[in-house]
Amino acid sequence: MRWQVNSEEPLYTDPWLDIRVADVELPDGRHLDHRLIRTAPGAGAVVTDDQRRVLMIWRHRFITDTWGWEIPIGKIDDGEEPMTAAARETEEETGWRPGPLRPLLRIQPTNGISDSVHHIFRADGATYTGPPTEAWEAERVEWVPLADIRALVGKGDIVSGTSMAALLYVLTEP
Repeated sequence: MRWQVNSEEPLYTDPWLDIRVADVELPDGRHLDHRLIRTAPGAGAVVTDDQRRVLMIWRHRFITDTWGWEIPIGKIDDGEEPMTAAARETEEETGWRPGPLRPLLRIQPTNGISDSVHHIFRADGATYTGPPTEAWEAERVEWVPLADIRALVGKGDIVSGTSMAALLYVLTEP
């Protein structure tokens, strides 16, 4: 059932995204033109404290015109290690520097259309360093009780696939 990629041609490219069309051969020999998006990888963190709360940002996503809670996450810069990017993004977006990070998950949130990969890390604690340097990222930054996560997912206040997967995974940890 493996699809064979015969070629890829760029349709649109800029520093953030690379949209392509691929000539794909299906196992039965048929060909199709499949659109795909290539993007830089991202990194983020689930940061919890000793009160079993998680550091979250409440933000608007203009593409879907929706508000929701998300973990801090962003693009990994060229030459940057994913763990370094996760720490940087957390501090830029929240004003909190995470404690030591450890790998949690590697997620491909839209693998049917994109090669996007998100490296998610976990930290037990953070140090407040001041207001977020990227204040435009979030309406608010809050420590949200982990016990509220399932209800927030259920009512649609957490819809980001990466945030949802990471948070629900943390809830299953012993």
